[in-house]
Amino acid sequence: MLRKVLISVLGHVDHGKTSLLDRIRQTTVAEGEAGHITQSIGASIIPQETLKRVCGHLLKGQDIKIPGMLAIDTPGHAAFISLRKRGGALADIAILVVDMNEGFKPQTIEAIEILKSVKTPFIIAANKIDLLKGWQKKSDMLLQNISQQKPETIHDFENKLYQLVGKLAEVAGMNADRFDRVQDYTNQVAIVPLSAKTGEGIPELLMVLIGLAQKYLEKNLKVEVRGPAKGTILEYKEDKGLGQTVDVIMYDGSLHVNDTIILAGLNGPIVTKVKTLLEPYPHADMREHKTKYHSVRVVHAAAGVKISAKNIETALVGMSIISVPSNKSEDIERAKKIVQEQVSDVLFTKKEKGIIVKADSLGSLEAVERLLTEKNIPIRQAGIGNITRKDIIDAETNYEQDPLTSVILGFNVENPEELQTERVKVITSNIIYTILDDFEAWQAEQKRKQEAKELEAVTKPAKIQMLKDYIFRQSNPAIVGIEVLAGIVKNNTQLMNKKGEPVTTLKGLQHEKKAILQLEKGKQAAASLTNVTIGRQLQPDDILYTVITEKEFRILKEFKEFLSEDEKMALKEIVTIMRETNPVWGI
Repeated sequence: MLRKVLISVLGHVDHGKTSLLDRIRQTTVAEGEAGHITQSIGASIIPQETLKRVCGHLLKGQDIKIPGMLAIDTPGHAAFISLRKRGGALADIAILVVDMNEGFKPQTIEAIEILKSVKTPFIIAANKIDLLKGWQKKSDMLLQNISQQKPETIHDFENKLYQLVGKLAEVAGMNADRFDRVQDYTNQVAIVPLSAKTGEGIPELLMVLIGLAQKYLEKNLKVEVRGPAKGTILEYKEDKGLGQTVDVIMYDGSLHVNDTIILAGLNGPIVTKVKTLLEPYPHADMREHKTKYHSVRVVHAAAGVKISAKNIETALVGMSIISVPSNKSEDIERAKKIVQEQVSDVLFTKKEKGIIVKADSLGSLEAVERLLTEKNIPIRQAGIGNITRKDIIDAETNYEQDPLTSVILGFNVENPEELQTERVKVITSNIIYTILDDFEAWQAEQKRKQEAKELEAVTKPAKIQMLKDYIFRQSNPAIVGIEVLAGIVKNNTQLMNKKGEPVTTLKGLQHEKKAILQLEKGKQAAASLTNVTIGRQLQPDDILYTVITEKEFRILKEFKEFLSEDEKMALKEIVTIMRETNPVWGI
């Protein structure tokens, strides 16, 4: 018996993967995605009838043997490499979606490397031909439509097409050409220009997929209907009326209600029985919350299926599920060993110090960890599921040592308000690449606050003018009128003259008969100066500066963005004075 062809759709962010599937299925999944970017693997059945309808007369005279396709839509963002690896490994053949106008991007190249590593054949869907300058849809048939474009548009089209050909040869050493010019599909990658928006080229894309599947993959599509089921878990859910469920791509064998199944779990293999089997209706994407299902007694590969069972709340998304129809203990133990080995392969190596990460699935957890690792951000703990009180307590233990790591990052998980605390920063999002942006922005803000606090202990640069007409007392202590020319001067600040010699300490300030703690630029006040006599150590109109040590200067230089322009000017003058006698002062 031939099963459905497993088609994996890969490519860079926003190059049109989900939009392409939407066009084929006549659905709008892409509109419902967070940020219009796929965050998880989805799966949908494209039945034989749909293939015939979309391809139309292109399949005239051809016998379609395959019962349809099961399309696996994978995230394009760099962080989701592990999910794409699983999608690529599952697939019989892949569609690599590339924006014809933007060309290859980092995730495009990464997707090619994945497909090569798992030896999955692929074709390139060169999307967004409708955005080519001057392009007009004049025919439903792609090749006929190309020939009817203006010469300059055809030239642009061919130029961008062969840029893709050249890039594929450069990055992967693979030959490629437009699908109608390919002479040997075993040695050349077919490129199908198309538009997910207008539908141009999609019949040709499906025609090529059908032809390749039936010519080269027929042996791979044969399944033993009575064999044990093998699949990959896409998602864990709690569905109203069903209880605990997992969405699964089943790629081999058959699964029956009441079959024993083994799933990879967070705390070890899970052994349970199938309560209910539900298949999505054709064209429905299993990620969609509104997707409708119908109950069945048995499911044959390849299929997307929702399984209801007990005690599966710790099932690891992205890992294997295996059925054991025999129910023999030795077969169960063998299956448990297989799934446990897979989990061991993806365990994280954690640091003694670092932040805490939570995600809704294993694939998502790997994705967040990948982003953080690239930024050298240490992870102390990583787990699957919603944020719990224990997570908050664990994160709070970091606070005294390093408040910047008293953080929990959560992707697609709940953050109950009643658990929140001032000592733990919780950042959650359902768009993975915004989590790191928000975290980095928060850390930068906290660092600025810490730095500003550190500067409070450092003497700030200030420049003071003594007012010769306001000498109230000459000594013991001297009381004189001053004006601040730059910066802010505070009580108990040591002052120096223009030679860099410390001469006095400002012990008190008074403005309009009231004691004040500091005096800002442009303001005047009476100042009490110790250990000086006006007319001897100081003259009535002297200029004074705050005394800055070399250590303080280095700190001020490091955090100069916190200084005002007049403080920077005063600091520059102080440095000039000090380097007259010590050229390497502050260096």
